[in-house]
Amino acid sequence: MDIGVISVRYARALLKSASEAGQEDKVYEQMKLLANSFIEVPQLRQTIDNPMLAKEKKEMLLNTAVDNKDTSPITKAFIALVLKEDRENLIQFMANSYVTLYRKQKNVIRGKLTTAVAVAPDTEQRMRQLVNGRTQGKVEFETEVNPDIIGGFILEYDTYRMDASVKSKLNTILNTLKK
Repeated sequence: MDIGVISVRYARALLKSASEAGQEDKVYEQMKLLANSFIEVPQLRQTIDNPMLAKEKKEMLLNTAVDNKDTSPITKAFIALVLKEDRENLIQFMANSYVTLYRKQKNVIRGKLTTAVAVAPDTEQRMRQLVNGRTQGKVEFETEVNPDIIGGFILEYDTYRMDASVKSKLNTILNTLKK
């Protein structure tokens, strides 16, 4: 079977179970943590894929990655099932699929504001309101400071991207001069 098909099937089953138990929001946060753990700690992938490591150790490691102190029983059961079925090599894809399915079901849109320097909280709030006003769903908004853009900002949400950075303006001028 295809990795994507398997991952989505497991993610759908997890979302259905979590929704029936009223735990979908908590499981969503934990799946985001798990997916992020694989990105931030590349050794996690190697460790989980290691066939010499006992399933109990893998289970403990994965539960720790999703906040071991307050892990949802549904998340624990899901991790145990994935390990029982020898699908641990796909758990990162399953976590990402769950996040995607949850966002689609709950109409959650991601927004991101990139600036050269940190912005004032009121400016960030205005941008958040701008995105909320243009979308028909809940917006998860994050900010990032990237000095490489020199000045201005880049606002992204859904499939929309507004690049008002100094770097892009300078590149446009440079490309015009090259012609």
